[in-house]
Amino acid sequence: MVSPEKLYTTEAVPRERRISVHRRVSDPSKSNVGYSGEVEMKSTLQELLIYCIFLIDICILAFGMVDSNMYTLNKAMQNLFLETPVSQTDRMTFNSITRMTDFWKFAEGPLLNGLFWKTWYNNQTMSLNESYIYYENILLGVAQIRQVKVRGNTCRVHPFFRYNILDCFHTYFSTYEDKDAFGSEKGSEWTYSPAESYELEWGIVSTYFGGGFKKSLSRKMEESLIIIQTLKEKSWLTRGTRATFIDFSVYNANINLFCVIRLLIEFPATGGAIPSSKFYAVKLLRYVTLYDYFLAACEVLFCLFILGFIFQEIMKCKKYKADYFKSILNWIEIVLVLIFKYIRFSNTMSQLSSTLSRCAKDITGFAFMFFIIFLAYAQLANLIFGTQVEEFSTFPNCIYTQFRIILGDFSFASIEHANRILGPIYFISYVFFVFFVLLNMFLAIINDTYSEVKADFSMGQGEFDIGDLIRQSYERALVKLKLRKATVENIPGNKYFEPFEEDVKGPVYSAASATNNYKHPGGDNTFTKYDLDGKETALAKRQKWKERLWRNYYSNQDDNLNSALVTQHEYQKMVKHSAELEKKLSEISLKLDGIVQQNNKETGRKEDESNIQSKDDDDKKATNTQLKKDN
Repeated sequence: MVSPEKLYTTEAVPRERRISVHRRVSDPSKSNVGYSGEVEMKSTLQELLIYCIFLIDICILAFGMVDSNMYTLNKAMQNLFLETPVSQTDRMTFNSITRMTDFWKFAEGPLLNGLFWKTWYNNQTMSLNESYIYYENILLGVAQIRQVKVRGNTCRVHPFFRYNILDCFHTYFSTYEDKDAFGSEKGSEWTYSPAESYELEWGIVSTYFGGGFKKSLSRKMEESLIIIQTLKEKSWLTRGTRATFIDFSVYNANINLFCVIRLLIEFPATGGAIPSSKFYAVKLLRYVTLYDYFLAACEVLFCLFILGFIFQEIMKCKKYKADYFKSILNWIEIVLVLIFKYIRFSNTMSQLSSTLSRCAKDITGFAFMFFIIFLAYAQLANLIFGTQVEEFSTFPNCIYTQFRIILGDFSFASIEHANRILGPIYFISYVFFVFFVLLNMFLAIINDTYSEVKADFSMGQGEFDIGDLIRQSYERALVKLKLRKATVENIPGNKYFEPFEEDVKGPVYSAASATNNYKHPGGDNTFTKYDLDGKETALAKRQKWKERLWRNYYSNQDDNLNSALVTQHEYQKMVKHSAELEKKLSEISLKLDGIVQQNNKETGRKEDESNIQSKDDDDKKATNTQLKKDN
């Protein structure tokens, strides 16, 4: 067995064992903090690789169900049903419907003409019995018309007008919805049909439930026209009608896409009509082509990833038990699925995350003040311009419009036209307080915090970075593939094995003594300076470091004070060690304070017991003395 004193010489062991011996001597796995950082980074990179595969799988699934033909199909259907005029003389379209009469014109003209295509462009009759819209999209089933109504006398008329207005109809609410049969005919269009499922339809004026009075059209254009004309003649739409829905679906086999279409015409209590529409291109038949089966495989892989992540979190929860839920990082990991787990190995992303986390408290307090002023201006705008300007007609619209003002997307002429005095006052004061004051305060908070974080990061140079590890792994791979010679000149420096993180023990050595202590007699000492991977050993680095420190601080031969006594890198390392030492001393101080307090309590308790015992002894002596006197 080789003694420790001889491990630093080449004479202690044969030459064929020198490499392994010096590798054991310079192994910093237990004493070098940088090595642990490199190991941690390598393990994290493995997790990052798995996570990248998971993200790629999610992206494939997310974008695999989206087809560029979806937009083309929606646009074609919109042009057909929304932009087609009633006739050459009447240029009214669906989007220009303003009253009930226009609705019936649209239903008898553009709606039926768009649903039923029976002839080619040259007026030749199509041989197929089905209707092919644009000759490519088959109409599935039949179109359905549905209306929702409100009951009469659901609003209160002022006494001044009760003799003139005998009946009134409130705006649509579920409590006011009319579910009673009406008209002299029988059928689903005259009888209320409840919703098959709990469905809500968002309109411009209100939100509607799925029930109502329904009527399905026919598969033939002539019969459908008769149905619409009958409904019109028998006054199917009344004063209580608040919305009419037209629903149908088409399928295009060329691109394997369905298009679900809903045309909505609302009749608000104010009178008139407000049209809106929704077109949804969806892929319901999912597994048809080879690419679809590839997506199915990605779905299976996604499920496996989810199960693996769930199992990993369950194991952590089982290991740490209640402490697992006390960590905010675990909650973030559960909610955001490890989004911010790997950014700490990138300096740029680390600065970003550190800046946001450090200024979160200040931004929260500032946001509270900001939204007080912001919402106050929104209320003011709604009161002043709400009745005349569409952008301020509702309180949510006011909020959106004020965000648009901050971005510069706003029409000043509209609010000036609404109120020539308060309009400019509102605009100028809002821009001054919100844009020039509050927004710049927000930026100042972030800039100030970023300056602090950047200064801290500049003091922390030498931290391991993912780019350095990738670069070193690339160079090692070139050496192993024999694409680059493993010479001393091109050996990549490894900053994870810096010797400055090791404690310097013993007295301060001079440059000569350090050289004598670490220089290996016997000629070639290459194997004592570099290990198998070509990295400089901690022994050689410590030797260079001590020599440089001796030259800078203790050498009497160099009296030139203009040269820097310590490098920036060494100063940063010294600051780190000082911070760690201060932390350790604080912990030791706290422990000593606890011990002293415990000893003080124990000493006080013993003194109290001693005082009580001495008092009892004095009482006994006094009692005995009194008894003797009495006797």
